Amino acid sequence: MKEFYISDCTRHENKIITSNFVVVSKQIKPKKTGEPYLALTLGDRSGQLEAKMWDNVEEVLNAFEQDDFLKIKGLVNKYKNRFQLTIHKLRRLGESEIEFSDYLPKTTRNIDELWQALTDFVASFQNPHLRSLVQTFMSDPEIAAAYRNAPAAKTLHHAYIGGLLDHVVSLFRSCDLVCRNYPQVNRDLLLTGAFLHDIGKIHELAYNRSFSYTTRGQLLGHMIIELEMLQAKLALVPDFPPELKTLLEHLIISHHGEYEFGSPKLPMFPEALLLHYMDDLDSKMEAMRAQFEREADLETPWTSYNASLGRPLLNSSKFLTPKAAPPPDDSSSLADARGEAERASESSEETPTLPGFKA
Repeated sequence: MKEFYISDCTRHENKIITSNFVVVSKQIKPKKTGEPYLALTLGDRSGQLEAKMWDNVEEVLNAFEQDDFLKIKGLVNKYKNRFQLTIHKLRRLGESEIEFSDYLPKTTRNIDELWQALTDFVASFQNPHLRSLVQTFMSDPEIAAAYRNAPAAKTLHHAYIGGLLDHVVSLFRSCDLVCRNYPQVNRDLLLTGAFLHDIGKIHELAYNRSFSYTTRGQLLGHMIIELEMLQAKLALVPDFPPELKTLLEHLIISHHGEYEFGSPKLPMFPEALLLHYMDDLDSKMEAMRAQFEREADLETPWTSYNASLGRPLLNSSKFLTPKAAPPPDDSSSLADARGEAERASESSEETPTLPGFKA
């Protein structure tokens, strides 16, 4: 197991580290002098880190490729308020040196329990056509295996093994609650949209060595892939209403909500609008949770800049929780205690105390 993970950068700023990483991307760029330098994106299960190698580059240019694993020695520093690694030395790792669990983050939740939660929700559908359709997807062994393992995104949210399932179960729970407040909303239609809205990620994303886009995913995107998948499964569901098919297709192509976010259509009926907002909310809440987890060791309640949300974040629980006083020394003698009390009573000034906080 690695001793240094990318999430440890805060504690190793301006220090030399040696650790193993997967190459998420590799670029060869020219310096102003015309000589080449390496611009890499490195990854491990805790995140990604930009890295540059300026010296002795010719010796290693052809020694590795994207998705290879490297052992790297370099300096952790900040550039424009973001951590980066200045590489001094590197070498490609052999297969026997690779511990794959170090590189791909995985949900901490129980996959079987998440899948069962999804199964129970679908079993509760009142609409037999929608229930049959979703069960047809879930009973496909290839789709089921991928749905249980795929990330929900490459970097922005739920970017870990099991992330798609984690995200969709969370969406089901939120949508189920919201439907109770809006009785005019068709619960089965909304939940079916939640199940389908990112299912194309199982083909859009590759997640064997690092998270990246497949060629098909890069060329088509998950929404086009989802329409193809939907068409194939609808052929197995007898007498599926064509109007219901149209609504499902709109749920898929409108769930990004805005044209500038890559949505071909804006949400045009209540279930489509709700799906967009609930999906966006769940994604942003997970992005915040993950950032707080990555930077849990920071003394300040403020995180670094979050690129997906476009702002630094305030960890409100850390902001509201006072620092705990150190525990008493059980070995202290009664005389020591009396001495401390006497010294305290001799103090000429009293420390002011804020309400709700211990001095």
